[in-house]
Amino acid sequence: MKILKKAKPKDDQNKEDVQQRVADIVNKVKSEGNSALREYSVMFDQCDRASYKITEEEIDKAVKETNWTTLDDLRFAAHNIEEFAKRQKEILCDIEEEIKPGVVLGHRVIPVESVAGYVPGGRYPLPSSAIMSIVPARVAGVKRLVACSPAIKGENRIHSATLAAMSIAGADEVYCMGGAQAIAVLAYGTETIEPVKMIVGPGNQYVTEAKRQVYGAVGIDFLAGPSEVVVIADSSGSPKHIAADLLAQSEHDPQARGILLCTDEQVAKETERQVEEYLKVLPTAELARLAWEDNGEIILFDTIEEAVEEANRIAPEHLEVQCVNADEIIKLLHNYGSLFIGEEAAEVFGDYVAGTNHILPTMQVARYSGGVWVGTFLKVVTHQRLTKEGLKLMAPVASRLAEVEGLFAHKLAADVRIED
Repeated sequence: MKILKKAKPKDDQNKEDVQQRVADIVNKVKSEGNSALREYSVMFDQCDRASYKITEEEIDKAVKETNWTTLDDLRFAAHNIEEFAKRQKEILCDIEEEIKPGVVLGHRVIPVESVAGYVPGGRYPLPSSAIMSIVPARVAGVKRLVACSPAIKGENRIHSATLAAMSIAGADEVYCMGGAQAIAVLAYGTETIEPVKMIVGPGNQYVTEAKRQVYGAVGIDFLAGPSEVVVIADSSGSPKHIAADLLAQSEHDPQARGILLCTDEQVAKETERQVEEYLKVLPTAELARLAWEDNGEIILFDTIEEAVEEANRIAPEHLEVQCVNADEIIKLLHNYGSLFIGEEAAEVFGDYVAGTNHILPTMQVARYSGGVWVGTFLKVVTHQRLTKEGLKLMAPVASRLAEVEGLFAHKLAADVRIED
């Protein structure tokens, strides 16, 4: 292994400060409701509305303000997300099977009652995130779909394209609020806003910390950090394509990570040179350069197997495979949020239009969880039925095991059925 470009060491000094600031916000919203929401909305977003719920008139106005091409593109993306979600849902069906004579077991697949999609709106409007969170929940059958996004700084409104996307996705309620205070409102409610059962969607470190603190009172998808992409490439990899994909992640956030794991030194060095060429003309070069210089990595390996091992260790949000024998390599990969196979399958397509979801695990969460999908919003709950024949099989065994554990009321519950 040879490191051609190394990321700078991370400084986690402000972690405890973020935790305390978020705890203060959550507790105040929980106890003071709307007044705390207003206080923090004015403080952080300079947003002071009479009501933080978006009206139908505001939605209609936003749709009219959004150009037709953007609306068509959002509808195209929403359609693909919906179609894939429908196909995923088809594999999740109710079952009921007799596993032994008179013992019938089953499960039902039930949608969560209410879900909120948090849509970031800090550096850029992110209408695509509205589609990614709301459409699969709607396909799952969630009855109450809520969406929220912070106001444009200094204005009392959500970005028009984001609001239009929320409407296209099928949100029932939309709120102009963001940050940790929005997460607290969604979890605990206020005098005028009913809480939800689950919150999904990406956000900054304050949003993520707030989700961590309210988890339990409400369900969440997962805790996500800065965006990340890993590219595995051999001599067939395209430096121009790889460099563009690395920068596509880098422009998200100063903490975003773009990593190339390569077995060909010429491809690796040319990719690094190409990154610099793109940065000369990229409109978001200031932010992308900061992330690339601080967090970008290029690592050279002797074999593709070594590169695969490193990718599995990193467990990235996005994983691209640009190799001759990609189909063989992917059999060895098991830790990733979403996989992009071949040179044409750029991560950007997953971000917007392909149909897979872009709300994905980061910070090695992919070791034990996948991204948001229609199943995120469905509960699989079990049931059982026993006949007299099944009771004869099960009760004596349950009685004996209960006695072993010293739980004699459990034993009684089995024994009285045996006696009857």
